[in-house]
Amino acid sequence: QMPNSSSISEFLLLALADTRQLQLLHFWLLLGIYLAALLGNGLISTAVACDHLLHTPMYFFLLNLALLDLGCISTTLPKAMANALWHTRHISYAGCAAQVFFFLFFFSAEYSILTIMSYDRYVAICKPL
Repeated sequence: QMPNSSSISEFLLLALADTRQLQLLHFWLLLGIYLAALLGNGLISTAVACDHLLHTPMYFFLLNLALLDLGCISTTLPKAMANALWHTRHISYAGCAAQVFFFLFFFSAEYSILTIMSYDRYVAICKPL
């Protein structure tokens, strides 16, 4: 009797497009979005880190928000761009699990920072010293 030794080693992702021209268009669009996010969040991080006048609690939270946004977008877009560029559709099981874990971690941390920032503004406006 033969034992059942099947296991999942990779997943197939849903393709954004079937034609090569649309896949390349998706790659360039995703690359533009990724570079814009890198540039914007990098400029925020650099401005807050370099200017000593911006070392206040709100800008500290803004710096953390920019870094979390970089982490959030860096978990999904590189694999999507690679799949669009190289005409592949697979992702390993460990890669998918890591991607989901990091995305949920960065996403929940980002919303926690937003909640803390909103509470900080609420206290500053409604209950001033």
